[in-house]
Amino acid sequence: MNKLLFFIAFLILLSCKEHKNDRFLKLEGHALGTTFHLTFEDLNNSILEHQIDSIIHRVNKSMSTYLPNSDISKINQGDTTIIVDKMFQEVFNKSIKIYNETNGAFDPTIGILVNAWGFGPDKMIENLDSSHVVNMLDFVGLDKVKLKKDRIYKKYNNMYIDFNAIAKGYAVDVIGRFLESKNIKNYLVEIGGEIRAQGVNQNNKPWRVAIEKPNFDGSRSFQTTIDLKNESIATSGNYRKYKIDSKTGKKYAHTIDTKTGFPSKSNLLSASVIAELDCADVDAYATALMAMGFKKSKQFLVKHSNLKGLLIYSDDKGEIKTYESKNFKQE
Repeated sequence: MNKLLFFIAFLILLSCKEHKNDRFLKLEGHALGTTFHLTFEDLNNSILEHQIDSIIHRVNKSMSTYLPNSDISKINQGDTTIIVDKMFQEVFNKSIKIYNETNGAFDPTIGILVNAWGFGPDKMIENLDSSHVVNMLDFVGLDKVKLKKDRIYKKYNNMYIDFNAIAKGYAVDVIGRFLESKNIKNYLVEIGGEIRAQGVNQNNKPWRVAIEKPNFDGSRSFQTTIDLKNESIATSGNYRKYKIDSKTGKKYAHTIDTKTGFPSKSNLLSASVIAELDCADVDAYATALMAMGFKKSKQFLVKHSNLKGLLIYSDDKGEIKTYESKNFKQE
């Protein structure tokens, strides 16, 4: 998923560093193929960099499809002996819940087609045609995967589970929970654009973040800013991440329609979801909205009033428009 949400005055750092600012500590570095940023009030100096690194390593070991020796990679390779850890189990159960709520719009088993279209860690399939896609759809559907006694059972051995649309948000949650276990009440954790915020910032105000405007020329600007009050936020979008067919020159969006198996054809450019939920949840919901398209996403947000949503889309004239759920408030 292309992550479009970033900090105001965001700085890209090449290596992990610590910065002290009054009572607040900042940690910044690399995680899960992207960057992470932590800002938190640590009155007792109880948090060490290696503790955060250890958490990130555990998440990777459990759920990274880019590591051949991770648990999820071994399961995708057909290993039925893997005993999955509590992290994997929690993400799987969250995925089942959101899979059902979204009528399959969020579906980690779409990984086989994500790879086929060239957006995953495995080699893409050249000259992918409709008959091949239809055949692969037989191996899509999270209802065909079961968790029993700490083991994963797939209906078909070559089904491919991909938690990349929820794992970064989950890593944010695990770090946030760790900070809370150390009695840290004021913090903001961000990994690759997924954010979980609790309490207040250095100025004793709600944490403020920005949502990016979908610029097609590669530039970056803000669509709006919002305050997070003990909430999580995730944004998903299609306008930066796509592939171009070398023969036809056609652009393919990275969001794969779980019903058709083809890249999503939608005028929805980005979807941001905010809620008093785990970051993993809003991460998955944002992905699902992109897969649904603009019309169905609006309907979903109306039905699920616990979610705040900002949808950026292109109208019939090609003009950029926004839709805000009734409970969404811009600052």
